[in-house]
Formats: sequence, C-alpha cells, structure tokens
Amino acid sequence: MRNEEKIILDLCGGSASWSQEYSRNGYTVILVDAKDNMDVRLFKLPLNKIYGVLAAPPCTHTAYSGARWWNGKGDAALIEALSIADACIRLVYFTKPVFWALEQPAGRLRDYYGEPVIKFNPYDYGDNYSKETWLWGEFNIPTPVALIDGKIDRHYIHHMPPSKNRGALRSITPSGFARAFYESNK
Repeated sequence: MRNEEKIILDLCGGSASWSQEYSRNGYTVILVDAKDNMDVRLFKLPLNKIYGVLAAPPCTHTAYSGARWWNGKGDAALIEALSIADACIRLVYFTKPVFWALEQPAGRLRDYYGEPVIKFNPYDYGDNYSKETWLWGEFNIPTPVALIDGKIDRHYIHHMPPSKNRGALRSITPSGFARAFYESNK
C-alpha cells in the first residue's frame, strides 16, 4: 500500500499538529473537529479503509489540572467529555485501523479506560517543557529523544497568559512527540 492510499483519522485534533507529519508524508488526513463544525459523535463511518486513528478528545473536564472545578461542573460535564472520548473509541472499534492512539493529559480518563499504554512528557521527545500526557491504544511506542539544550520549563503550560485561545494553545501536540510517533507508526 502506498502512502497516498493510507488514511489517518485525526479526531478532535484541533490544530492537526499530531497528524501533520502524516500529511507531510503523503497520507490522507481527515480532521474531525468541533472547531470545523464536525462533532466526532455524529461522524459517520468512512467507506474507505482507515490506516490509523489519532484521537485527542477535549480534556477540560477530565484533566487533573482542572480538578478543583470538577465539583462545581457536576456530572453533566464529565458525561459530555466521556461521550466525546467514547465516540473516538467507537470509530476505532468499527474501522479496525492498523494503529490507533487516544491522548489525554494526566486525569480521570484512567478511571474509565484503565491504565494508559504509556505516560510521557514533551521533554521525553525533545520539547523543553513538561505536561504529563497519557496514551491508550494499539501502536508502536515512540523512541524517546534527548533534549537539545537540556533545560526543562516545568511551568510553561501552567503559566501561559490568559487569552481566548489559551486552551487551544495548551492542547497542541508537542512537535517532537508528533515526529517520534509518526516515525514509529508509519
């Protein structure tokens, strides 16, 4: 199978930063994201064979970084978050891709999907900041790489200034991890 015949579903990918290496290398990437008025819960099964699925459902109601607000949000927010993550898993189940991965920052998704396959920080793949991230799925684990300058900014994500797009900026897949994941899952 040639690269141009391989289709990657990028579910809830927002910036498409995780699937960008696939696009650059001739794969067909289908981005399914709410910002483009495409709700993954309503996405119908594609007719073509899917080679890989990259899922990054919103973490606003599941990440430990927002735990202090969970009680005030109630169960409705958690149910909303789980329905989106479950829709991603539904697409994996029915498309039967060669590989798939579902990404979330450290949080309570583990209570519903069990232990992740791997836990990593961006600095494990050459980016100079920390943000514990978990992956579930069936994929080849990317090989970690060394930091270029060896300095880790442990407060980069936490200290991002307030803005309309702060959430989107915080959720961008680190470029080093995206490259390493692609290299391990071509």
